[in-house]
Amino acid sequence: MITFTDDAVQKVQEFMASKDRSDLALRIYISKGGCSGFSYGMALDEPHTDDNHYEFGPVKVIIDPQSAPLLEGIEVDYVNSLMGGGFSINNPNAVASCGCGHSFRTKDQQGAPASCSH
Repeated sequence: MITFTDDAVQKVQEFMASKDRSDLALRIYISKGGCSGFSYGMALDEPHTDDNHYEFGPVKVIIDPQSAPLLEGIEVDYVNSLMGGGFSINNPNAVASCGCGHSFRTKDQQGAPASCSH
């Protein structure tokens, strides 16, 4: 199970409304790379039948089967800071993350770390 804060739902809803594509869902995925081994990604995409499907009010979220185990239990939030706003993912599966918060490493499935250049 994953959770979204009200702020995250509102921000995704605003973004999706600006694209005027109600047929799309927010895909959250993991890719190998980043300075800690795995990187988070988000994109608007069409749902696939093998995706895990979640709904948070009007917001549809999908996660592919390969990313799902690494994202189990995450909480997605939207935060504003002095450096600007952005999505924040609290992942209970991560045993380490980089300072920028865009990549992580798990206890059992370590990715191949790369340089941290954002």
